[in-house]
Amino acid sequence: MRGLYRWSLLVGGLFLASATAIMGIARAEETITEAQPPLPEVALTITDQAGRGHDFKVEVASTPHQQEVGEMFRKQILPDHGMLFVWPTPQSSAMWMRNTFVSLDMVFIDDQNRIHAIEEHTTPLSEGIISSHGPVRAVLELPAGTAEKLGLLVGDRVTSEALAGGAH
Repeated sequence: MRGLYRWSLLVGGLFLASATAIMGIARAEETITEAQPPLPEVALTITDQAGRGHDFKVEVASTPHQQEVGEMFRKQILPDHGMLFVWPTPQSSAMWMRNTFVSLDMVFIDDQNRIHAIEEHTTPLSEGIISSHGPVRAVLELPAGTAEKLGLLVGDRVTSEALAGGAH
């Protein structure tokens, strides 16, 4: 009888562990169906190589969930606005446009707070990978055409309280 009791506990425990794992996986792969509420905003300035400052108001996506949702399902991004994704440590970044209805310019920012790469006029709804082409500490998403209009270039300096402490 004691063996049957232990066997029941073992099977019950395995069932509970399996159910919990499956529920955790389902939660992690939860389908995103709407835009997230506006995130906290900070000022951000890009100073070009001629010394001109271009000011933006950007939302900061700081949690993994906020970063996963990003600009999904938004119908517009106002001029001089955007979203900033800051990573805990520099990493190669791979972005996509899944469920993103507006074209973006993606500005990849290195650990010196300088523009490392720019991907202009991304394709809405594309699941193609947009690479940072090397380690970066942040990605700034701006309305498509902003980089060209302002003449942004690799090497321009990016400053914001959200990037404080990153430049060495």
